[in-house]
Order: sequence, then structure tokens, then C-alpha cells
Amino acid sequence: MLHNAAQTYQSNQVTTATPGELTLMLYNGAIRFIKQAKGSMEEKDIAKAHEFCLKVQNILYELLSTLNGEYPISKELEKMYDYMLQRMIEANIRKDATILMEVEDYFVQLRDTWKEAMVLAKKHG
Repeated sequence: MLHNAAQTYQSNQVTTATPGELTLMLYNGAIRFIKQAKGSMEEKDIAKAHEFCLKVQNILYELLSTLNGEYPISKELEKMYDYMLQRMIEANIRKDATILMEVEDYFVQLRDTWKEAMVLAKKHG
């Protein structure tokens, strides 16, 4: 019962979120999955680590597919997301936590910048 309530809440959050909020959710999700992948690697649970790495890769595919080419920043983000995706694939193949930490750091920086941009947009918008 509690699980269903949590799923409903999460589903409502996604369906009522703005595009900016959805991007923030994706960044936060990727950070969470990277932490879980690192934990699984430490526990030598290769299957779980693989699963969490795939979730991050799927988030990066989603971020790439939703870029709006009308904005100049999109080209830079595309390069960044593509690099992060290649590094995630490499981390998954090698089960390399060091690479995961690199990608996690990029996601943290992107998330923090995105949050700032959302605050500024609300102030000026």
C-alpha cells in the first residue's frame, strides 16, 4: 500500500512538472543511480552495478533527445552529454568507480547550475 502511494506521488510529480523541473529530476536521478552503481561495485554485485549504470545511460539518452537546438547552449550540452555517455559506457564495461565519480561530478555541476538558472528565470520571468 505504501509503495503504491509513493509511486502515485512520484507519477504526479513527473506529470505536473515543468520541463525545467523534469531536467532537474533527471540530473538528481542520475546522481542517485551513480551512487547506487558505486555501492554495488563496492559490494561486488556486478549485475546491480550494470543495472544502475544502464539507468544513468538511459537518462543521458533522454537528455540528448530532448535538447532544443534553437538555443546555442544546446550544442555545448550535446557535447557534454555525449562525453558523459561514453564515459558511463566505459565505466560500466570496466566496472570502474573512478570514472563514475567523474561523471557524478559533472552531473552535480550541471544540476547546481540548472537550479541557479531556474531561480534566476523565476526572478526575471
